[in-house]
Amino acid sequence: MKKILPLFAALVLILSACSSASENAKSKEDHLSEKEDKESSTISHNHLSGDLQELTASATELPKFLDSQPEDIRLVYEVAGQATDILKWIPCYCGCGESAGHRSNLNCFIAETREDGSIVWDDHGTRCLVCLEIAVESVQMYKEGKTLKEIREAIDSKYAEGYAVPTPTEMPA
Repeated sequence: MKKILPLFAALVLILSACSSASENAKSKEDHLSEKEDKESSTISHNHLSGDLQELTASATELPKFLDSQPEDIRLVYEVAGQATDILKWIPCYCGCGESAGHRSNLNCFIAETREDGSIVWDDHGTRCLVCLEIAVESVQMYKEGKTLKEIREAIDSKYAEGYAVPTPTEMPA
């Protein structure tokens, strides 16, 4: 974990820039009825990989499986929930494409975004330093002004040797 700690300073800045939107969304979530709240905490297991998956009402509501995780991991999940349009174009190099059927780095954190805005979170990223590093690096490069294609090329180059086969992620336009 020490390897990615310097990147978490960038995450704090990223999250602070998004805080007012998060606060507004949180305020809306607070108005959910008890019935809706119970429905939003469905937990299941991905039988292919053994990963735990949990449904929440939106990307601003983190899954309960993160409650026992260190804050830096929770921060990466929070950023992943806000950076879906970035991470869906970035491959993961931990082997999860073959072992869990993931299609991009996004799937290490989010299995599905439903039409109603609810999110099926995946706990794969809680156990994988490669997944965490790729997500943090990608979002940091985006905040530095890099295009999706530049980010993709940088990740592909950095993880080309010594890592598993990448997920079958489409190239950004």
